Amino acid sequence: MGAGLCVNQLSENQRSPLIEMSNVSQSTAVLGDGLPRKIMAEKPAMMHTNTNLPPEKTSTLEHMKSSSRDNFKLPPVAESIQLSIVVFGASGDLAKKKTYPALYALYSKGFLPADLQIIGYARSSMTDQQLRDRIQAGLPKSSDPDKVSGFLTHCTYMSGSYNGSDGYIQLSSKLEAWEKGKSAQGAAAASGRMTSARFGRLMYLALPPTTYPEVCAGLTEFVKEYGPHAENGLSWFRVIMEKPFGFDLETSEELAQTLGELLSEEHIYRIDHYLGKELVQNLLILRFANSIMGAWWSRHYISNVQITFKEDFGTQGRGGYFDQYGIVRDVIQNHLMQVLALLTMEAPVSMHPDDVRDEKVKVIRCMTPIRPEDCILGQYVAGNGQAGYLEDPTVPKGSKQATYAATKLYIRNERWEGVPFIIKAGKALNERLAVVRVQLKTPPLSIFGDLSNMRNELVIKMQPGEAIYIKMVVKKPGLEIEKEMSELDLTYPERYKDIVIPDAYERLILDCIRGDQQHFVRRDELRAAWAVCTPLLHAIDRGQVPLELYEHGSRGPASVDKWTSDNGYIKTDYVWQANGSREDLADDGIIEGKPMGAAARM
Repeated sequence: MGAGLCVNQLSENQRSPLIEMSNVSQSTAVLGDGLPRKIMAEKPAMMHTNTNLPPEKTSTLEHMKSSSRDNFKLPPVAESIQLSIVVFGASGDLAKKKTYPALYALYSKGFLPADLQIIGYARSSMTDQQLRDRIQAGLPKSSDPDKVSGFLTHCTYMSGSYNGSDGYIQLSSKLEAWEKGKSAQGAAAASGRMTSARFGRLMYLALPPTTYPEVCAGLTEFVKEYGPHAENGLSWFRVIMEKPFGFDLETSEELAQTLGELLSEEHIYRIDHYLGKELVQNLLILRFANSIMGAWWSRHYISNVQITFKEDFGTQGRGGYFDQYGIVRDVIQNHLMQVLALLTMEAPVSMHPDDVRDEKVKVIRCMTPIRPEDCILGQYVAGNGQAGYLEDPTVPKGSKQATYAATKLYIRNERWEGVPFIIKAGKALNERLAVVRVQLKTPPLSIFGDLSNMRNELVIKMQPGEAIYIKMVVKKPGLEIEKEMSELDLTYPERYKDIVIPDAYERLILDCIRGDQQHFVRRDELRAAWAVCTPLLHAIDRGQVPLELYEHGSRGPASVDKWTSDNGYIKTDYVWQANGSREDLADDGIIEGKPMGAAARM
């Protein structure tokens, strides 16, 4: 089955990315993200080689690339750049817990340029020192005091409104004053004339998405453009935006349209921190750098795929926010949909960000919209000494919002037709866990007896304690020919003992500074993912999907185990003999959370 079998809720115009180019050197094109841009028209490929060309000309032609994307390499951070980072919402929890610690980590490792200013911007009244005290309280206790002190000298604060013009005019003046000072330092000594310099302006919106239109309008009018002090051909302006990007397909498109009228796609970096996780970033290399993986990565060998996300805590006083969105909007539509796209996409032409994202869009567009009958919803109640969802004072009384969801979808293309993809996510469960399980089919004929409960399975554990392992059947040591399940195991804490895995936010902010958008969500990706989830979300909002109750600290709704089994998953006779440095991993109906050193059957 080809692309003609892709099923979703998009219009035909949205389904057909179109590239229109004239034969002039520069033209307006509609790229794969559905947005018009100026592009350079490429010359047609030569059909014949002129054998009369001199050797140096022939060699040049042989090394010409079919596209400028073929030469893409991850750009380094320019040491000569003067970088301004503005953290909007600097007084909030996200900035304290994620944004500033990530910036400190980059600074302490030498990934930020020497010419650096980090401006905190919020409505709260605060001094520079008060902000620095707040930042320091959110940094790891083991941080080097000298590096912390050096980092904090780059951090300042200004108070301003998110609407109106006054705050943005003041911000622009503050940025230009600092930049002109840096330009003056590089002026020619003899003439004293000011020389242009390379600058970067990174705006991090640690804000509710409802503020994005007014903030981006202010930035576009007053902050986006540089003055004559900057080398505009090399200087840049970028905006990092946090999810959620809309409430459903319609509202997401409305927000995207509004922002698209203010900023081009090259300026917008929609952050999804799951795309910065080590094991998520490993998926492309795992799949496309190992021929052993590609040989069986299809419906011919794979029985089912599960993506599981579990949190061991409830809303913790954030129920008011969570109740607006629910678990599907909060986790499945974004984080887990991105993981699914990386698991199932075809190989990109190159590692250029748009080549990678083109393939993600293609496979998401082939995903069937999730039907209400292919979903189990749950809400946690009091249990194991912990309060229930409705006991959170920030949660509206009588709320029917789901804190757990198990969903199923299919991908209508040649590679994946008929394979069920099960996505499960929940709060207040028995452990913290994010894992992918790719279970293969039982061999059709076995000379070793029944193998139905000994299926091969690739397990990718994203958190905590990163690991990749494959369950396989081997001969049990001894004189008899007996089979048992073991594993090929890559447990990161064992294999990479001296490596500190960077935080996801740290990676993604560095990618933004470099101008690498591969791990940020493009507008057409967002649209396609919402199209998959919106029918289910509307059914949930109308109360058409039953809600099962489960205890805080349990594994979730009781019906999920049978539902998962009915969709093809078979529990395996497998024992992971844990040693002192790795955690047991068990899920899908098996006892979890065993202490170190105990054996967990899964």
